[in-house]
Amino acid sequence: MKITILSTAFPLRGGIAHFIGLLYNQLSKEHDVNVITFKRQYPSIFFPGKSQFESGDTVEPIPTEVLVDSVNPLNWVKVGLRLKKDAPDLIIYKYWMPFFGPCFGTISILAKLNGKTKVIAICDNVIPHERKPGDKSFTKYFFRAVDYFVLLSQKVQADLLTIKPGAVNKVLPHPVYSNFGAPVSKSEAREHLKLKDEKLILFFGFIRDYKGLDVLLEAAALLKDKLNLKVIIAGEFYANEDKYKKIIKELDLAESLHMFNDFIPTSEVRYYFCAADAVILPYRDATQSGIVQIAMNFKKPVIATSVGGLEEVVLNGITGYIVEKEKPALMAEAIAKFYAENKEEEFQKNIEREVDKYSWNKFTEGILDFMKIV
Repeated sequence: MKITILSTAFPLRGGIAHFIGLLYNQLSKEHDVNVITFKRQYPSIFFPGKSQFESGDTVEPIPTEVLVDSVNPLNWVKVGLRLKKDAPDLIIYKYWMPFFGPCFGTISILAKLNGKTKVIAICDNVIPHERKPGDKSFTKYFFRAVDYFVLLSQKVQADLLTIKPGAVNKVLPHPVYSNFGAPVSKSEAREHLKLKDEKLILFFGFIRDYKGLDVLLEAAALLKDKLNLKVIIAGEFYANEDKYKKIIKELDLAESLHMFNDFIPTSEVRYYFCAADAVILPYRDATQSGIVQIAMNFKKPVIATSVGGLEEVVLNGITGYIVEKEKPALMAEAIAKFYAENKEEEFQKNIEREVDKYSWNKFTEGILDFMKIV
């Protein structure tokens, strides 16, 4: 097949870009694939981070055409007409935010005028975590041009069918992120990060309010005098940093935390996961999480909340623990149980048995088989 992937991709940074790199590598083994990405992904005034581009060494850069301007309708027309002429069999989008609906929708409508091209949307989210006016109309505009939907959790499937009843869709679990290099020993990772040999759990990724870092901080405070625990908080603040600094001060947690609050370059990610005993996701809201799939790649147990599709992947009592959201006491109890019952090795062995379900080969085969059936 002749396939165009249009999404955030290298040299842009973040989990979506890593996903597209891995998808490209798998599809291009058997198909003619090109990747188109953004020359302007977000207007700078709307972007909460420090940079939209990768820094440092990247493990797997991929060839991309930097063409799309997310806020320029003339650009959308130009790209759409280009794809109409190129006539790929399939355009694949990664969709996670209604902001991109007008851009993706216009490009797709024009591209499909050739009568050949089909459109597939791989959806992280259909209803966003942080909602804004216009979300539903922007999403519906794009979805009118989509022929096939791949959802990364059953929660997203349910959301899709509220927006587009009868949509042709399939749930395929998020594959593992295998692009962060080979694992290193726990001791090597801790030495690299200048951490001591102690009980360490990891909160990783962009810090937004819906991810429940404040809940984790309250849980850590409950454990402070019971368990010699340190929490690694690794990721750039996309929320009000002062709010969290205030909580840390009020709970007297400064000595219980290791803060790494810049964007974590691709080449450094493995050290944070390999240094930790377990990964923790105290989310208030979720569809699925790429963080779980990084943890699974490094065979790390996960303690997460029962929101969205997290409990579809984190098997309670088998590969980690699932607790009720916004309950610091329950989260503290799960962390304490993990250490008291020495669950790390048992959970790691269980993860090794589960991880093959989440291969990129199975994911891409699932997409193409789904299209053949329908």
